[in-house]
Amino acid sequence: MFAVLKTGGKQYKVASGDVLRVEKLAAKAGDKVQFNEVLMVGSTVGTPTVAGAGVQAEVIDQIKGEKTINFVKRRRKHSSQRTKGHRQQLTLVRIAEILEKGADKSGVMAAVSGAGTAYVTGANGAPTSKKAAAAAERASTPKAEKPKAEPTAKAAPKAKAEPKAAAGADDLKKLSGVGPALEKKLLEAGVTTFAQIAAWTEADVAAMDEKLSFKGRIEREGWIAQAVELAKG
Repeated sequence: MFAVLKTGGKQYKVASGDVLRVEKLAAKAGDKVQFNEVLMVGSTVGTPTVAGAGVQAEVIDQIKGEKTINFVKRRRKHSSQRTKGHRQQLTLVRIAEILEKGADKSGVMAAVSGAGTAYVTGANGAPTSKKAAAAAERASTPKAEKPKAEPTAKAAPKAKAEPKAAAGADDLKKLSGVGPALEKKLLEAGVTTFAQIAAWTEADVAAMDEKLSFKGRIEREGWIAQAVELAKG
């Protein structure tokens, strides 16, 4: 008998004994989990899922997928390039049993994608976290009333301090296109002098452009050349 289950936004056709690589589950190696989103069991097709059906599996290991490379190059305006590598986190499971009925009362931990807390299948088939169950129990327990404290005058909220230029810092507003708002962003990023800007490399420009969302303003306004002249005094 086979089943079609859904997890991590993907559908899998499985049979007992199959080994699958699925999106990372909140479980450890050796745990037994149950997939409750079953779209089809044998000849029974769900609408959209089959009520009471489930697929139980054993977690073998937490693994990573093959490395993918993302290369971005801005040729005309920015003259920058960036390479990023990524390995998707996956969970290796072995299908143990396919249940046509009664999965909602099995008590097996539900398979939940992501690195969240573990879930246990409740009486109605819905995943119920241990934290949620403990919170519900605390809510149902009556609490002893505490004596009300006399109202006190609330202190006025403190205004957020504006970033100030350190001693010996340059007036960055002398750069083309830099006003108080952009100067504030630069100060918050630790840029206080023209000498710092004059020493920027292409990598520094790309990093600062992305960090502060300047959208090519550094090269377009010619900040580095201006900073070299301004640094000479």
